[in-house]
Amino acid sequence: MLALKWLSKIIFYIDKGIYILDILIEEFEGNIWTIALEQGLIEGLEIDPPYENVRYGSIYWAKVTKIDTALDAAFLNIDGENTGILYNRDVRYTDKDGKICKGGDKAIGKILSAGDMIAVQAKSAYISSPEDGLWEQKENKTAAMSMDITLAGRYLIYRTPINGVNLKNTISQRIQGKKLRAQLANMLESIDDLQGFILRSSAADLQTDILRREADLLNEMWQQVNTFFKEDKPALIILGPDSVQRTLSDKADEPIDCIEVVTMDHFKQVEDWCSIFAPDLTAKITPLKLDDATQDLALLDHRDVLGQVESLLHDYAFLERGGSIIIQETAALTAIDVNKGSDKRSHLAVNIEATKEISRQIRLRNSGGIIIIDFLKMNKTDEKALLKELDKIIYKDPCTIQIHGFTKLGLMEITRKRRTPSLHNRFSGIKF
Repeated sequence: MLALKWLSKIIFYIDKGIYILDILIEEFEGNIWTIALEQGLIEGLEIDPPYENVRYGSIYWAKVTKIDTALDAAFLNIDGENTGILYNRDVRYTDKDGKICKGGDKAIGKILSAGDMIAVQAKSAYISSPEDGLWEQKENKTAAMSMDITLAGRYLIYRTPINGVNLKNTISQRIQGKKLRAQLANMLESIDDLQGFILRSSAADLQTDILRREADLLNEMWQQVNTFFKEDKPALIILGPDSVQRTLSDKADEPIDCIEVVTMDHFKQVEDWCSIFAPDLTAKITPLKLDDATQDLALLDHRDVLGQVESLLHDYAFLERGGSIIIQETAALTAIDVNKGSDKRSHLAVNIEATKEISRQIRLRNSGGIIIIDFLKMNKTDEKALLKELDKIIYKDPCTIQIHGFTKLGLMEITRKRRTPSLHNRFSGIKF
């Protein structure tokens, strides 16, 4: 009966030409899971382990311990226990005229010295695990840091001042449409007295007072954070966004039907964020009373999505018309192969369908770095059509993706800059 209830709701929305987005929040072995469902299909999956050495987006008052001239980078003591690395390209400072400068024009040793205290933000996360492969430990042991510190809201991202100097307002680089960019540019003028804000696509068609309210909130948050940059000991100042915050922020421009939780702890966790950044979502937080609530992943079982989660542990995914994709992660890159199978359509049609599923799979698996895709062979005209289709699809990904096109061998090359460790790393030690 419960499955029929959700199916009826999905069919209703489809008939109306509206897609449905539900957010599920669950806990398993200390891991907080946040899942976004669109018409019953998982479109977003974020997992917070019970302990992260370094969480993406966390802000630290760090001490420079060593300048590495070979790497042109500084090693940092970020909290008394963990180490961070700050590459020259991520250094920010002001010159004698008060102009904000990016690192790279001169050696980092001429900007920073051992013993300096600086405010930094984690660009990547690090989870220590004795079960990780040796190469994974070596690759991820030191979290990358940046002096370009941001605070993310629902509609705005605040780029905090550098040595008291504000940055200019701008529009997210992820927004490509000229019409939307022009619309958002006009909206930026309404808050021109506040500087340093990046306008997200979710801000389209918003009233000015909503933007101004969030801008004031983020500005006040930074003023409070800034008061902690005084001591001579490194420390974690503010923890980065958790899985709930990342999901609600990433899905801000999509209509959310409900946010389902099982425990009151999770209810409070969601309510706290929504009361500040998304008051309209507060009424959509729905505590469920399940007969088997104490069982592992009871909510996911209740919504019949456990099979979809388990499928992400496989190195393949099936396409609707009989094709499939094979996904193999290595230390150097992620290789994806498209197979036609029993699909009788043209290579272009199969490749376009595969592109949609590949985009979804790398987003859910949180694949990062170099991704090589071996599509079915096509002519140059079809390759251009596929590139155009891929460009339309990747906008749903909250991480930055660059399409580098086809190599001389006919392989598609893209790169994805992920924020958190891969799903494989976050699944380490978890048994279903």
